[in-house]
Amino acid sequence: MSGHDHHDDHEHSELSPMDLRVRALETVLAAKGYIDPAALDVLIDTYQTKVGPRNGARVVARAWTDPAFLDWLRRDASAAIASLGYSGRQGEHMVAVENTPAQHNMVVCTLCSCYPWPVLGLPPTWYKSAPYRSRAVRDPRGVLADFGVTLPDSTTIRVWDSTAEVRYLVIPMRPPGTEGFDEEALAALVTRDSMIGTGLPKSL
Repeated sequence: MSGHDHHDDHEHSELSPMDLRVRALETVLAAKGYIDPAALDVLIDTYQTKVGPRNGARVVARAWTDPAFLDWLRRDASAAIASLGYSGRQGEHMVAVENTPAQHNMVVCTLCSCYPWPVLGLPPTWYKSAPYRSRAVRDPRGVLADFGVTLPDSTTIRVWDSTAEVRYLVIPMRPPGTEGFDEEALAALVTRDSMIGTGLPKSL
């Protein structure tokens, strides 16, 4: 066995069965001329590096540091988010909901998988799953526990149902001890799940 073959075997051994199926399907479609691998790479890179949770994290960090921007988010989230350069398909009608000690917000799409792509990128697999879509409404506290989030009994959990018309961005509470942080440092603490409401920002 050549060294090259061994490298391929090692690489494949680290891929999940789903990853292997996706690669096989991509190979077949490319061989038949149905897709252009280069164009596919550009599309994937766009959602991983230009459209994704990094964008939403910057929106949250700005809201944490700029009261005027936070007020704009409350009044017209679509316009406020677009002012930072984040807009496009699946993000036309945005609503920002703020977490407070009294209320924690969580987002689900009970009908399919409506999701704010410009600020969060592609939806995670669990967001599209039937168990999450049904349990988030019936047992939000239990779902949060599954994600390792335990909130005080005094905190109300409000579940927002994302639709084709309206998509939500959760503004999590700013972690304590970050008073001297600039926007870049704050954005690094914001996780994708915290902007869906199934997680919390990273703590210090």
